[in-house]
Amino acid sequence: NKRISIPEAFLAVDGILDLYLNIVDGLVVYPKVIEKHMLQELPFMATENIMMDAVKAGGDRQELHEKIRVLSMEAGKNVKEKGLDNNLLELIAADPAFNMTLEDLKKSMDPSRYTGRAKEQTEEFIAEVIQPILEENKDLLGLSADIKV
Repeated sequence: NKRISIPEAFLAVDGILDLYLNIVDGLVVYPKVIEKHMLQELPFMATENIMMDAVKAGGDRQELHEKIRVLSMEAGKNVKEKGLDNNLLELIAADPAFNMTLEDLKKSMDPSRYTGRAKEQTEEFIAEVIQPILEENKDLLGLSADIKV
C-alpha cells in the first residue's frame, strides 16, 4: 500500500541519515597516516611504470612482466601474512633482469605521477559544487543526531 510504504521509506532514509551523522560526528582525518598507507601501496601501483622503464633499458617485456608479477606476489605476502614492510622495490632492484638500482626505482615513487588531475578536479568540485551548497545551508551545519537503540 502506497500510503504506508512511502512514508515508511522516508522514515527509513531519515534513520539512515541520522546514523550517518552519528558515524561522522567528530571524524578526524590524519594526513600523515594516509600518506604512510599510500606510500606502502605505491610500489604496487608503480609496477607498470617500473616495467616500462626496464623495457626502455633493454629488458624483455614478457620476461619482466612475469618477474614483476612474481615479485609483487612475494612482497604482498610479506606485507599481508608476515606483517613486514613492503619490500617490492628491494626485490626488483635485486633482480638483474630489471637492470635498475634502488635509487632508480625510488625516482618512480612520486605519488603525483599516478594521480593525474585528481587533486585539481577535487578542488574544483569542492569550490564549484560543495561550497555553494554549504553556503546555502550554513544554518544546518553542526547538526547532530541522537541514536537510541
